[in-house]
Amino acid sequence: MVKSELKSIEEIVDMLGGYKKVLNVGCAGCASVCLAGGQREVKQLNTKLQFHFKSNDISTTVDEYTVERQCEGQFLENLKGRVEKYDAVLSMACGAGVQFVAEHFPEIPIFPALNTLFIGVNKEIGHYEERCQACSDCVLGLTGGICPVSMCAKSLFNGPCGGPQKGGKCEVSMETDCAWVAIFERLKKQGRLANIHKIYETRSWKSQGQGKLTLKEYQ
Repeated sequence: MVKSELKSIEEIVDMLGGYKKVLNVGCAGCASVCLAGGQREVKQLNTKLQFHFKSNDISTTVDEYTVERQCEGQFLENLKGRVEKYDAVLSMACGAGVQFVAEHFPEIPIFPALNTLFIGVNKEIGHYEERCQACSDCVLGLTGGICPVSMCAKSLFNGPCGGPQKGGKCEVSMETDCAWVAIFERLKKQGRLANIHKIYETRSWKSQGQGKLTLKEYQ
């Protein structure tokens, strides 16, 4: 899932400067799962914002509403007839959600309450790790299900850099495992070490442009 974290209250307050009626919209999707932008987090942020505005004698009110997912148009239908009552909207979704809300309501300023970090997994509650950079050319089938682009500190695809340390650690940080040592060990367990000796064509990473996907059955 996409992982995000809350911006500082100072930055959020600065963005909302001058707006009197604000709607804080939460997202019950990825942002909720990583405890950054679900209904509970919306309430917590609103409490902090209202305290700040009251303490500084600022006549700004902040209401709340949470949709199932801000990245799907069908769920944004619930916002129609609601956001028009406000001067600005604060979105507690990932960057994609913020942009989609802004696209649906172009006449109203939409501000991000979160910083979008990475695509990752839930190791445990409150502990997330990046596992994918959405490079558009997945090589996990070759590397034992371990992504060298996101797991290697140098994002090296063609093998280790020559700096692995004792215990399979990375020279960049002794707290970081060397992705290529992990790949070697994984392929060894699977009896696929021959993958290490294969030479593959240069990959065409496509993450620099805007990504688009339309399934064939919907073309």
